[in-house]
Parts: sequence; structure tokens; C-alpha cells
Amino acid sequence: MCGRYVIFSTPEAIRALFRYGEQPNFPPRYNIAPTQPIPAVRLVDGKPSFALMRWGLLPSWGEEPKTFPLLINARGESVLDKPAFRNAMRRRRCLIPTDGFYEWQAGAGGPKQAYFVRARTRHDGTPPPLAFAGLWETWTGPNGEELDTAAIVTTEANRTLAAIHPRMPVFVPPEAFDRWLDCDAVPAEEVSSLIKPADDALLEAYPISPAVNRVANDSDALIAPISAQASFQQESTSQAKPSKVEKFDDDQPTLF
Repeated sequence: MCGRYVIFSTPEAIRALFRYGEQPNFPPRYNIAPTQPIPAVRLVDGKPSFALMRWGLLPSWGEEPKTFPLLINARGESVLDKPAFRNAMRRRRCLIPTDGFYEWQAGAGGPKQAYFVRARTRHDGTPPPLAFAGLWETWTGPNGEELDTAAIVTTEANRTLAAIHPRMPVFVPPEAFDRWLDCDAVPAEEVSSLIKPADDALLEAYPISPAVNRVANDSDALIAPISAQASFQQESTSQAKPSKVEKFDDDQPTLF
């Protein structure tokens, strides 16, 4: 699954990559968690458009958001069949900007080891931002209130990540952005060919401090290799609970 991720590229860099017309200004985030608002890109009047959505897809027919299951990921193998995702796969696909995500490797009876996964660095020494494949829906409440929600599409892990976790997010390459977004021109059955493990050369992963397990921790120290942040790890380990990395605080900071 993908349960935490980061976005720290500048708003200008994200806007240039995804080619939307809006000019949102947002700070770097190093520990984005489910139920928080996240940036997404969808097609509006034939053009890429920026939007904020709640991470955790809620179908239009869903119940009250607080009682409906939190659908943060959509298994790519079944998005054309599952009632919660099939309409979104056909009519409401989106891209979710990211600079990397976290995954946890189960230990042999011990605590899980956290890893940071990002794109391999470019010739200039920096990792480029990436695009998760996403699905979105608008939920309308009993009083007419509307809530845009999104989920990240996942697939089997590639060889780079298989030793850490059996699943990984689906990444859409820039040359396929238009195909993924254009639900009118590109049928879901055709674009589903993009739902596959990332090329083994795209990503790299390295172990990090368990401080990421606590949502309140949100700084670039979280993505430092574990060997470079021993002091930060010692300070934060007492607050973290590695065995419960998939339980999220209700009191979470907002993206903007």
C-alpha cells in the first residue's frame, strides 16, 4: 500500500511538470497522511487543472465520510470491476504529484523498518518529482455539501521494492499524462496498460528513522538516510510506535 508520502518540490516546478494554469502556493510536506487534503491534477474543459482533494476516496453513493471505509489505495488489478472504483476509472482519473513515499518492511518479530522511496537522482544530482496514478470522486452530502476525494492506484512491487513490500503505487510517466487524464478520448480498458510496476531503474529506496511513524513529525529530517540522522532518531524513537504505522492521528496538519 501507499500510506504516507511527501511533496517538497517548489510549486513552480510542480506546475511546470503538470502544466496546469492555476498558481497555488504550498509549503513542502514530508509526512502527508490519509484524510489530509492533497494536491491533484485532473482535466477540466480539456486542460490540466489543479485541485485539492481529501486523501481517501468516497464514492458518490457512499455513506457519511466518518463512517465509510477509508479507501486510500485502489488495487490496479480490480479498478475496472470494484464498485467503489470502476466509475472513477472510466470517468474521473487524476494525477497526484509526489517527491516520494514511505514504506515499511516487516521484521522478524521486531519493529518494522521504515524506508523512503524516491526517483533516482538526475544528472544535476536531484531526484525529479513524480506522478501517482489517481482516481477521484465527488461526494455530495445531505445538505448539498460537496467533497472531492482521491485514492492512489497500486500494483505489484517491482524488483527494486519487492524485498520491502509486495505492493507499490502506480507511476504515470510525463509522456502518458494526457492519456491518463483524458477519460473522454482514452477508454479505461486502454489506459489500464499504464497500471504496472515501475521500471526497476526509476526508483531507489533507503532506510530512515522511525520518527516518520508519528504524523506530527514533518520535516526534511524524516527523509535523511538512517546513518545520517542518529541524533534525530534517538530523539524521536520514544514518540514513535513502529508496530502501528497504519493507524493515523485524527489531529493532523493540513497541506496548505
